[in-house]
Amino acid sequence: MLNETITWIADLGHWAWWILGVALVILEIFAPTFFMLWLGISAGVVGLVVLIIPSMTWEYQWGLFAIFSVISLLVGRTILKKNPGVEDNFKLNQRGAQYVGRRFTLTEAIENGRGKIHVDDTQWTVSGPAVESGKTVKVVGTDGTLLVVEAVDPE
Repeated sequence: MLNETITWIADLGHWAWWILGVALVILEIFAPTFFMLWLGISAGVVGLVVLIIPSMTWEYQWGLFAIFSVISLLVGRTILKKNPGVEDNFKLNQRGAQYVGRRFTLTEAIENGRGKIHVDDTQWTVSGPAVESGKTVKVVGTDGTLLVVEAVDPE
């Protein structure tokens, strides 16, 4: 049974490798690990070699697949190390952290450790030392949805 299956797959020739390559790339889409992609590329290359040399036995084909897989994984790792990618906004899901370092004017004085500032189209509750309304504060950190501020000396 196993021998018949191997013979059937070997009879597919280069198509078997291209089908495997496409399947591995599709698997990569559903489980993005950048591992299956390189194996899929290797299967595609083996399919190209089998297209050029159709008499190659399945043992050599699998050997080539193993070699190309190792090579493509190493090349891929090198490429990803040199180009780790650029994150557009590291603080995308940390909205308050985007305001750290910025200065704002208090819309409500800080009394008992709490006050308010207006940022873009949102009212934020702030925490810090007592400061009068209308004064400038600098955001120095966050505590959940609370912005931690400190008074800024007028320049």
